[in-house]
Amino acid sequence: MAGDQEEIVQQQRRQEHGCGGESNGKDYADPPPEPVLATSELRRWSLYRAAIAEFVATLLFLYVAVATVIGHKRQSSDSPDPCGGVGVLGIAWAFGGMIFLLVYCTAGISGGHINPAVTFALLLARKVSLPRAALYVAAQCLGAVCGVGLVKAIHSPGHFERLGGGANVVDDGYGKGTGLAAEVVGTFALVYTVFSATDAKRSARDSHIPVLQILAPLPIGFAVFVVHLATIPITGTGINPARSFGAAVVYNQAKAWHDQWIFWVGPLIGAAIATLYHEYILRASALKALGSFKAG
Repeated sequence: MAGDQEEIVQQQRRQEHGCGGESNGKDYADPPPEPVLATSELRRWSLYRAAIAEFVATLLFLYVAVATVIGHKRQSSDSPDPCGGVGVLGIAWAFGGMIFLLVYCTAGISGGHINPAVTFALLLARKVSLPRAALYVAAQCLGAVCGVGLVKAIHSPGHFERLGGGANVVDDGYGKGTGLAAEVVGTFALVYTVFSATDAKRSARDSHIPVLQILAPLPIGFAVFVVHLATIPITGTGINPARSFGAAVVYNQAKAWHDQWIFWVGPLIGAAIATLYHEYILRASALKALGSFKAG
């Protein structure tokens, strides 16, 4: 009887690990790919609740981050002290810290994307459906506009416009190609970190250390922090089309709109490359689907 019970327990464990009752050495289970056109989701409240979470999270992100940028520039311009304001380091901490907090708060509701480039990458990886991705991007962009709008409402319009409105533009010392490359590489680093931090393999390997699962948003926020340190002098750091779009809409100056394409094309390319690298090279999904090189 004891042997029968042990066999039942082992079968249940193999099924939980996605082994179909046969041991293949895997101690984790990848979630099944999402259907591209999952129209049934449109009838579920959970989808709209998730979109609302994305809207509020992006609003809070842009409010705190852009307010930090404007506050730093105002302090620097009003004070003779060359070290006035929080500096580039403080701005990077504001962006990275807010992403850490907001991903932690919303991961269980919407997945904590807060970035159209991240949503696009997860769509390519078949982790979200097209209707969900479209609704998320719309919510993120609207939240970004509202967040920057709050910053403008708090600061006087003259100061807001004089200090650049937190808009992303390519610095005069760099060309468009350099700005585009900075956005591609920066977004690659961010999306690669997102995939690595949420990988089912990592969750299984670190399952005996629950704190690592709880702090999964930490490396994502830290990636945003270090990328900002590297690219603030070049583009002000976009790596998030909603962030760049929201600031451009509220600031509404020619320079911000002229460079806007860079902050969409660059992040989307970087996200696509990171998806291909993680899903089809590191995880070898393509090889698994085709069998293996040896099978040929």
